[in-house]
Amino acid sequence: MQGSPKEATLPGIPPPEGRACRGRIAPTPSGWLHLGHAATFRVAWRRVRAAGGTLLYRTEDLDPHRCRPEYVAAALEDLRWLGLDWDEGPDCSGPHAPYRQSERLPTYRFLVEKLHRLGLIYPAPQSRREIREAAPPRSPHDGEILFPPGFRRPADAPLSPFDPRMNWRFRVPDGRKVPFADRRLGLKAFRAGRDFGDFLVWRRDSVPSYELAVVADDHAMGITEVVRGEDLLVSTARQLLLYEAFGWSPPAWFHCPLVADPDTGERLAKTHRSLALRELRKQGLTPDEVFARADGQRL
Repeated sequence: MQGSPKEATLPGIPPPEGRACRGRIAPTPSGWLHLGHAATFRVAWRRVRAAGGTLLYRTEDLDPHRCRPEYVAAALEDLRWLGLDWDEGPDCSGPHAPYRQSERLPTYRFLVEKLHRLGLIYPAPQSRREIREAAPPRSPHDGEILFPPGFRRPADAPLSPFDPRMNWRFRVPDGRKVPFADRRLGLKAFRAGRDFGDFLVWRRDSVPSYELAVVADDHAMGITEVVRGEDLLVSTARQLLLYEAFGWSPPAWFHCPLVADPDTGERLAKTHRSLALRELRKQGLTPDEVFARADGQRL
């Protein structure tokens, strides 16, 4: 999707190249979809449809312990009930199949091994408990624990053979500032070591991290604009470093406001069953009423 001439010159937004707009809806089936998903996915749907582009649906089901078949089926059903439609996806195929991340593992393995050959990642055997006990700071933006610098593998250490049963982290350039333009929020920038640290690209259970998988898929599927929640702003900085490492042009970004729990004021999570789309449907709400409630509870 092409923006105004001024917008097109900002960092992180591709200039007009005659590329057709391609957007995506990409739920993680680790629980029932809720009001926040409805609000964000409607924005993605509206922006693509307004531009006469192509919308694809991708199931991000990499976590074998949390992603369940009933959630996969329910997400498709709930979004169809809301009136959203898409042009490519696991239920209608398309030129970029498969549209389930669990079926795209060979692609991720190829790319993580490329990062390994480039010397951009290193093995990180530390457990979550060891990392927490090191008392590292947290990101002031998304609260994520920054990987302790003392656990970093020296940059001049010999390259270890790639072991898919090991955690691998991307070495973030010290002090690197990563700017980008958000089509809703304007210019944003995050600094390595302060806002985020060395991040996982591969997990010891032989699956890629979220960061690597979405970059790989958005590039392979030709996504021109990523629409998602504000809670993933810092992830954009991490992902831009991966785009740079692979020599790929990044998409544009549009981060939506989050939807809050009316009782606590905190952003919704999949544990808020009372605000799940399934539950709201049982209560007799219409799609228009669901969207109205979501709009009224934005943070």
